[in-house]
Amino acid sequence: MPETKKSSSGISPKKLSNLKVVVLCVAAATTFWILNALNKDDYTTIVDFPIEFNYDQENFMAIKPLPESVPIEISGNGWDLLRKYFNINNTAFTIELDRPDNSNHLLTADLKRTFSEFISPTQLISMVDDSIHYSIEPLITAKLTPVLDSASYTLAKNRRLVAPPTFEPSEISLRGPKSLVELFDGNFPIKLDENRLDNSISKMVELSISKELEEFMQLEENAIQVNLELVAFLEGNKRLKIKKINFPRNVNLEEEDPLIMMYYLVDERKTADLKDMEFEAILDYSKRNRQDSTIDIKVNPIPPFLDQVRVEPSILRLKYE
Repeated sequence: MPETKKSSSGISPKKLSNLKVVVLCVAAATTFWILNALNKDDYTTIVDFPIEFNYDQENFMAIKPLPESVPIEISGNGWDLLRKYFNINNTAFTIELDRPDNSNHLLTADLKRTFSEFISPTQLISMVDDSIHYSIEPLITAKLTPVLDSASYTLAKNRRLVAPPTFEPSEISLRGPKSLVELFDGNFPIKLDENRLDNSISKMVELSISKELEEFMQLEENAIQVNLELVAFLEGNKRLKIKKINFPRNVNLEEEDPLIMMYYLVDERKTADLKDMEFEAILDYSKRNRQDSTIDIKVNPIPPFLDQVRVEPSILRLKYE
């Protein structure tokens, strides 16, 4: 009797051939069943149907991503439902918004009739959600006042601003959605990016918007000139003359002729005025500290061009006879 050869899997060629026939038959039967089933009507399913919004994009802007689909329950032919379920060649349903800022949502009940006509011959059973939400705002152009960001620069030691910073131009035009423009509260921050400024400066600064807002907003100006006028304050000191007020005859200072020094910073433009001034250490007995018999020293006068004025010693002790 001749020997029957077997395949590497241990199955004889005849059995393998029969298995292939069975698989093909099952596949053909399954395909026929599916095709036959898809040709039938009255299937029901829920699909995410694509939608798009049509509105005046020159005067309005969406500040959040708009919905791209809406869930609907539909019935109809199996092939048609399959195409809609997998979004094959589906044309998006257009939602017209004449005044998109009047509301932030649409009732799906108001769309049901036109939606039903749009998806024909498929039948619309229901809109799954009762509303479609969106955030679209009118675009406005606002004039903002430039304000220097105090954290964006530092001054060198003993340097002061003569006056508030000035800007050219004096206003910045910003266009964007209404609520986002209002976040600026009428001011636009300017970053100088300078450290230890020693002299007055006039610098062109590029204008920019934060990454979170730049996709929504547009600046009409690209740059602004920032002007800062600085003045140096010089260190100095003077010995003060003592002036006693309201002292009784039996009260004196514990130290008969104390050395009282005043230390200060003076505006460099006023050093000449300082030379002609007389300063006094005022000791008012009526304002003494009764508990420890001491008295504070007050300087007179203190002109506005002095800064960081201090006196050493700042108090003196009283002696009663």
